[in-house]
Amino acid sequence: MRSLIRASALVLLSLAAGAALAHNCPNEMKAIDAKLATNPTLTADNAAKVKQLRAEGEMHHKAGKHDDSMKALAGAKKILGI
Repeated sequence: MRSLIRASALVLLSLAAGAALAHNCPNEMKAIDAKLATNPTLTADNAAKVKQLRAEGEMHHKAGKHDDSMKALAGAKKILGI
């Protein structure tokens, strides 16, 4: 009985973690957009890469691939220094 309760708790925590990440994608995109609005000093290559990663992040988010979304958005944030 205890193992069933533990297994159920583990499943619930896993689902909650996934939902938390899913809801964080828009916040990450907003942070990137806010930084881009300040016209940061970037090379043309880095600016293009940030825009590409930001677009990939949104695409993955809309497709329900939140891990991939967060990975792409993290790459954009790293280039932007946020």
